[in-house]
Amino acid sequence: MEIEELINQRRQKLQNLANLGVESFSRTPQGRVIIGEILNDFKEGQKPILAGRITAKRSHGKVLFLDLKDSTGKIQLYIKENIVGAEKFSICLELDIADFIAVSGETFKTHTGEPTLKLEEVTVLAKAMRPLPEKWHGLKDVEVRYRQRYLDLISNDEVKEVFIKRSRIIKAVRDFLDARRFLEVETPMMHNIPGGASGRPFKTFHNEYSMDLYLRIAPELYLKRLLVGGLDRVYEINRSFRNEGVSTRHNPEFTMLEVYAAYADYEDMMKLCEELFFSVAKEVLGTAEIIYQGKPINLTPPWPRCSFAKMVEEKFGIAASDEAHVMLTKLQAKGKAMGLNKLSRTQVAKIIEELLEEEMGVSPTFVTDYFTDMCPLAKKRKDNPLLAERFELYVAGLEVGNAYSELNDPTEQKQRFEEELAALPAEEKKCVDLDYVIALEHGMPAAGGLGIGIDRLIMLLTDQPAIRDVILFPLLRPAKPEKETECAG
Repeated sequence: MEIEELINQRRQKLQNLANLGVESFSRTPQGRVIIGEILNDFKEGQKPILAGRITAKRSHGKVLFLDLKDSTGKIQLYIKENIVGAEKFSICLELDIADFIAVSGETFKTHTGEPTLKLEEVTVLAKAMRPLPEKWHGLKDVEVRYRQRYLDLISNDEVKEVFIKRSRIIKAVRDFLDARRFLEVETPMMHNIPGGASGRPFKTFHNEYSMDLYLRIAPELYLKRLLVGGLDRVYEINRSFRNEGVSTRHNPEFTMLEVYAAYADYEDMMKLCEELFFSVAKEVLGTAEIIYQGKPINLTPPWPRCSFAKMVEEKFGIAASDEAHVMLTKLQAKGKAMGLNKLSRTQVAKIIEELLEEEMGVSPTFVTDYFTDMCPLAKKRKDNPLLAERFELYVAGLEVGNAYSELNDPTEQKQRFEEELAALPAEEKKCVDLDYVIALEHGMPAAGGLGIGIDRLIMLLTDQPAIRDVILFPLLRPAKPEKETECAG
């Protein structure tokens, strides 16, 4: 049956209900009890008020059976004409799968032991004009699942469980940091100078101030201003934006955790990172031994380390002492294999990221010894100024974390900014954030900073292969509208 025909049938039922004097979009009666509460301590003879969505309908002459589901459970409804009366029974006949209703009645168990409510009263809360996908047997079309996530959640309980776990994971992260005296803060999402990370920003315009603004690519520089201000331990679970490619690991809008601690360094951030992953996994999953895409991973600390400098020297013959143009020349062969010609700084970073993702094993691994030239916000190592006090965390080939011993020398920071900007192509030019430099001139304590990709952490802990599977509404190309006069979402 065509969708329009099904919609027309439901519109007719809506009219039928109106003819019976029934309001099809009513308020929920007072005293509603969640279905899970009734099921968890089920007793016959109770008289609850329940509400939810109809997920199944079976008719046997003068008897109807409906399945009613809310977010906590599902219960069977038993509706008999000579119990509820002809008028209420007529109302129930006009109900469809997907409608929301509230009911009251008496609980009992069928001869097969199924918990059931013998319906006495019914209120229509919302008459659904469209049927559920595939008659409630699950939504399989990936494009529809992402575009109409509400249908995905209705149809696939395992998808709903992923997003319940997402919420629990983020709460566990907050609890972990709050217990260690970190203060959760909020920083601006609109910046007049994009900074704190490499990436192409989204640009917008403020009419009142007549000024260009950028959606943040990272909150780092604002969070470190708070260290200057005397807030010694801060964190933000933030939405950040990068106007770049989309893949199984990248979405233009994503969630990051950034943590900063005064009087700490990147070694302290390693310990914090290990403890956080271990604690969150134990709290949410009950174990630190997880399975990701068929591969077992043990998150129990300590985790191994490997040297970025050693890796790229072995693979490309590149040393930290190489000048930038020499490094680019050595990477050229790899770049051509990726379809790149003239290599920009961003493309070099992409090549290196691909290298690390190829080389990393499954177990959590800290990659250290990054070239200082690649780390404009990190301190140099005392024993080797060509390398930075930085690590990136890789798990199952995913880059999940990034941390520094934060550079707090304002003169050196300004110089590093200028060197970074000089290397950017013309279309990516931007200004030095002098206000941040001025903040450093007021004094920022030695500090460690840690960034963790929340979406990727959730991918790992829920065993999801793509970032879109852990974002409720990922960015998609516009859909073709059903009618030419409609706007596509």
